[in-house]
Amino acid sequence: MGIQKNEMYTVRIEGYASEGYGVCRVNGFVVFVKGAAAGDECEIRIVKVLKNLAYAKIEQIFVPSPARVTPACPVFPKCGGCDFFHISYEEELRMKKERVEDALFRIGGFELKAEEVAASPKLFSYRNKAQFPVASVEGLPVTGFYRKHSHEVVPTEVCLIQSETANKLAQAARTWIAEYSIPVYDEIKKSGVVRHVYVRTSSKGESFLCIIAAADELPFSDRLIKAAKAACPSLRGIILNINKAHGNAILGGEERVLWGDGFIEDTLCGLFFRISPLSFFQVNHGQAEKLYSRAIEYAALSPSDTALDLYCGTGTITLCLAKKCARAIGVEVVPEAIRDAEKNAEINHVENVRFLCMDAGKAAEKLIRENASVDVITVDPPRRGMDEGTVSAILDLAPKRIVYISCDPATLARDCKLLSEGGYIPSRLSVFDMFPRTIHTEVVCLLERGKR
Repeated sequence: MGIQKNEMYTVRIEGYASEGYGVCRVNGFVVFVKGAAAGDECEIRIVKVLKNLAYAKIEQIFVPSPARVTPACPVFPKCGGCDFFHISYEEELRMKKERVEDALFRIGGFELKAEEVAASPKLFSYRNKAQFPVASVEGLPVTGFYRKHSHEVVPTEVCLIQSETANKLAQAARTWIAEYSIPVYDEIKKSGVVRHVYVRTSSKGESFLCIIAAADELPFSDRLIKAAKAACPSLRGIILNINKAHGNAILGGEERVLWGDGFIEDTLCGLFFRISPLSFFQVNHGQAEKLYSRAIEYAALSPSDTALDLYCGTGTITLCLAKKCARAIGVEVVPEAIRDAEKNAEINHVENVRFLCMDAGKAAEKLIRENASVDVITVDPPRRGMDEGTVSAILDLAPKRIVYISCDPATLARDCKLLSEGGYIPSRLSVFDMFPRTIHTEVVCLLERGKR
């Protein structure tokens, strides 16, 4: 017996799917229920039916889950930025641990339990990076976040997980746009100027404001500078990033400093880092220090070792590794990030480090041609994980250990399976909640040659 769209059922939510949906079963179908909590007894309406599963929404909750809480955010769940304001933080951590362990078993076949699930030191205002899309609603400029699976901006005056500085600078930008009739970019018409408001904030309180625009100049930029400085006295710079492309990429490749500096500086694990708009830097400072400390622990470097850090960004992990070994090599494909990494090495007086601006796989192949001996490799790839060429090159380099930092348990599990076919077995695992109230998490996994 099947199920049909719009049919109603009374169910009990059994657990969670990998994307945070509640899970129940109806007539042999697995049903994913948006906004559900494990233990909810509720009435659901089927909204989509596929071959072996279905999607549903809650119509009525008869008995709420013990983990269910009243959302603190006024725009949840309309805004697509967060997933878990409806459950307790303890339940969120439990679900994230389960999600990581389940992916490693289901996709990779590894029965590995996390030795730690590190809670975030802060649940609110923890993000040091905010990228607010700008839209026009009833003729007024708004900033916010996209409704899930759409490009409709949900207006958000105060985002609870962003810094107070980011919220204030977004307000200043909205006021500037409204007062001086700055055209907001229209994705459908492919016209207008202002696309995103982007703010970075350091742990020391410094920040920069970056306006992402589809134009070479910002009208009334002097008024924007005045308004932004008034909203944030610790502002270090205002930057124009130019993006005229008609795609989903937020940042363009060209930028110009309108006032002050084109970067901020921050400290992490006892090192100084320069961060520009195109640089990668972890968004949750307190958790990043814990995560990198665990990665260094797993690397277990000796003073004579050579470490290779693939997808190195601004060199954060590379420089941490360099303090523990004879030589560290960082690899990153983004030229601006490599420039920042080299500058970071200079300001931290780290001389036993080398940076390569190239694709991770090609860099590994280059080191093989140079007959380089690499003892430990760390990888921190984007959500899509590593390509097979990179995995193959890592295996050819034959390090003693691989430390894999991942923001996606599914691609981590997939890549671990590929690496295990080359003799590297996951042996230690830690989960770090870098992104409270969202489905995302960070994982550090140690793979050792021939150990299970």
